[in-house]
Amino acid sequence: MTTDIYILGIETSCDETAASIIKNGHEIVSNVVASQIESQKRFGGVVPEIASRHHVEQITLVIEEAMEAANLTPSDLNAVAVTEGPGLVGALLIGINAAKAFAFANGLPIIGVHHIAGHIYANQLMQPMVFPLLALIVSGGHTELVVMKEHGSFELIGETRDDAAGEAYDKVARVLGLPYPGGPQIDKLALASDDAVEFPRAWLEPESYDFSFSGLKSAVINYKHNLEQKGGTVIPEHVAAGFQQSVVEVLTTKTVRAAQQYGVKQVIAAGGVAANKGLRTSLDAAFEKEGVPFYVPPISLCTDNAAMIAAAGTQMYLAGIRGNMGMNGRPGMPLTSWNANNTEIVES
Repeated sequence: MTTDIYILGIETSCDETAASIIKNGHEIVSNVVASQIESQKRFGGVVPEIASRHHVEQITLVIEEAMEAANLTPSDLNAVAVTEGPGLVGALLIGINAAKAFAFANGLPIIGVHHIAGHIYANQLMQPMVFPLLALIVSGGHTELVVMKEHGSFELIGETRDDAAGEAYDKVARVLGLPYPGGPQIDKLALASDDAVEFPRAWLEPESYDFSFSGLKSAVINYKHNLEQKGGTVIPEHVAAGFQQSVVEVLTTKTVRAAQQYGVKQVIAAGGVAANKGLRTSLDAAFEKEGVPFYVPPISLCTDNAAMIAAAGTQMYLAGIRGNMGMNGRPGMPLTSWNANNTEIVES
């Protein structure tokens, strides 16, 4: 007889206060997210101190709502999984301390989850993960290609050398005077445009899987300034389309090449920028041509949420990984395999 596993997930790495309960690692029982977009919009980005204060105000309410929506009590849970890092240290600490308090009060183990591992495991909430697989992670702070040969095994084969894709999107959006968050605004303008400005592609070394979008961002800024100095009119739709075409072509091309080289059976996309319709369409078409299954979560599971943390936490729980009450926020936490020797705060 199979015993069901219920994991409470908590996520506060940036500006979303979230709690979720996942059953057996793939079934969403409840998923609650309190967004700060309206509060942060006036600043044009996330202010860490304000984010932390909002987390303090919301965290208890969000956990209670997740428990009530699931119709479960703490005694029904197997463990509490929480984002340990990376992220804003003040924001991380709110979630971690809430998780430790909940776990201690109810006699539950606590599991520290890497935020990017959570994004990867959001895909498991939609369909089984088939190994070896390739994950493209694209978010505000990360642009990475990761090969996984089994659960909890992460081989980083490519990463950003400067601006992550999401960061470049937000900066270009600000240059164009678009409201925060900028990524969805750029995507919307690009898809509606009938023309595109030609911008460079940063391929780096021929065999490299790394990414660089700082030069593209500078090219957009220079284009706008030069055109305005000549008395020309900048058409935001055309700039957005050209910018997005450059980003999407580089991401798609390198992901396809990596999938071919590593002979993966599945390709998944993860992270906030994976919600970008232009990127989703490009990757879907490319891997349909390659004959390799490609998956990306629905938009609600691409942005930060606690369901993904609980999904990853379930696999860590099954692997015997447990944290302890000495857990602290790790803003620069590296994505390492779960059995790596340098996982200082977990014990099997």
